[in-house]
Amino acid sequence: MADIDMIAIAPLFGHSPARDQTDSRIMAAASGIGFMAIRDFPGDDWLTPQNRARLLAIFSLPDAEKQKLLRWNFDRTKENVYRGWFPLQPGAVSYKEGIDIGPDIADARTEPSGLDTGDPLCEATPLPPESTLPSWREAAAGYYKAMATVGNALLRSVARGLGLTETIFDKDFEGGISTLRLIRYPLRDPNSGVDLSGPDFSVLHKGEMRTIIGREHADSGFVTLLAQDGVEGLQAKNLAGEWIDVPPADNTLAVNFGQLLERRPGAGDPASGDRAQTGALLDPVLL
Repeated sequence: MADIDMIAIAPLFGHSPARDQTDSRIMAAASGIGFMAIRDFPGDDWLTPQNRARLLAIFSLPDAEKQKLLRWNFDRTKENVYRGWFPLQPGAVSYKEGIDIGPDIADARTEPSGLDTGDPLCEATPLPPESTLPSWREAAAGYYKAMATVGNALLRSVARGLGLTETIFDKDFEGGISTLRLIRYPLRDPNSGVDLSGPDFSVLHKGEMRTIIGREHADSGFVTLLAQDGVEGLQAKNLAGEWIDVPPADNTLAVNFGQLLERRPGAGDPASGDRAQTGALLDPVLL
């Protein structure tokens, strides 16, 4: 597959006669490049500039408020090791800040209960108070639920494509451990002391030198849904080893099939990966 396939997945919701054809296209993407784009699904109205702005408002918080949300490896006084805020790291190739949010954002309970507190995927998420960021939690909860619906539909499609019972993956996702990751990739400060001219930080793309802000990688999870914030830069590697652009478009998601859904005959790097050069992502990772 030379290009990213854009698939309308409305047939996955209900009993459309076009569902089998949609399943086939999804399996072709999953077993080929490992990447696709999707449109026409419940909740795609979240993927507009206005609704993205509601979610990304968390980045407007003062630094002092963000620091309250830090996780353990950035603030050893905290108990949360996976959920929470990660700050900009000036010397890192992956130059980003953001927050990893668990299913408690979409749970009506004010305090989590019945969770395995020893599992970082089940720990409570430190969140800004309503008074600090009015209506943000409501927006994040709505977005989380919408993306969970899409993710579950894709899992069932993959199961059918593999010739399995379509509900075979359901039990592994009961209760939810999926992560909503909100990320901001700002421009680097040219006076930061980082040499951006080397191969780790720059790449020639379409005749221009572009700054890399995310290393080549394959996601470790099952399925990743990526909402681009209208800024180009996200790329995927095709089977010929070429980096191809994933154009941003409103009301669409890029979809990356992760290593938990991967089977390879031999060792070596995955055939597919992704990297980002500029922009902001809303990245709910279905683990």
